[in-house]
Amino acid sequence: MRIFSGSSHRKLAESLAKELKVDLGKITLKAFSNGERYVRFEESVRGKDVYILQTGTLNPNEDLVEIFLLCQAAKLSFAKTVHVVMPHFPYARQDRVAAPREPISAKLIAHLLEESGADHVITMHLHSDQIQGFFSIPVDVLDARPIFAEYLKKKALKDFVIVAPDIGSAKDAKKFADVVGAELAILHKSRPGHHQAEILEVVGNVKDKTCVIVDDMIDTASTLAAAREELLKRGARKDVYAMATHAIFSGPALERLKKAKFKEIVVSDSLPVKPRTIPNLTILPIAPMLAEVIGNMERGESVTAIYRK
Repeated sequence: MRIFSGSSHRKLAESLAKELKVDLGKITLKAFSNGERYVRFEESVRGKDVYILQTGTLNPNEDLVEIFLLCQAAKLSFAKTVHVVMPHFPYARQDRVAAPREPISAKLIAHLLEESGADHVITMHLHSDQIQGFFSIPVDVLDARPIFAEYLKKKALKDFVIVAPDIGSAKDAKKFADVVGAELAILHKSRPGHHQAEILEVVGNVKDKTCVIVDDMIDTASTLAAAREELLKRGARKDVYAMATHAIFSGPALERLKKAKFKEIVVSDSLPVKPRTIPNLTILPIAPMLAEVIGNMERGESVTAIYRK
């Protein structure tokens, strides 16, 4: 087994290698003056199980081109298997034709990963379950719920409710609520335009409750800001928490989150995040879970068993 890092999140790759007690493989990554990417493995991968960590950041197109090139380079170098470790899957929200003449971008990215030489993909908390069906190769979609549940249980909150920010996330939020032993509330949301959110209704009792909003990602934070405001209007306590797997934080996100004054915002390090960008921001590490999954795979053991401990 050899582990290599793309340029998107080397810190996570280093943490993963440390957990697995291996060294990161040597690799050259650079861009030519015209912007084209260049990659090269600086050591032999012939006959090896190659794991390449590359996540989707605020430069998703560069991240994707680089991982496509890395996968092909590994295949052309006779790697035994090529495993793409992509905690945040770019273009995941474009998973259907929502308006006439749109592409299904997530499906295209899945096909391009396969064509470039990926034999297996490890990702986390996809925006919708159907994306897994876009692949014809094995895909392990890891659940960050145990990491967040363990953290939330340690806080020992009293009289709190888990809040799903929209109907689409209600199923995941219900599972999380069951794990932490809380009630569930669901927000009915509409989107007048991209990166705009309007809360139309709240289903469930939030009055005099501590609310914990649980979502798959925080992008521009329009949903979170609108959700907190609506919950307070419905009588929720002011100590509102937000938890999300992927901290994208694009555009006006930082300004909105600072203005919203959440009690705490809890995210994973599936994307590189600067710890002091937002007050009361907590970043939970995913390297131990990724290492456990890869270790089980290498030993031929169940990945699902990790969640049943």
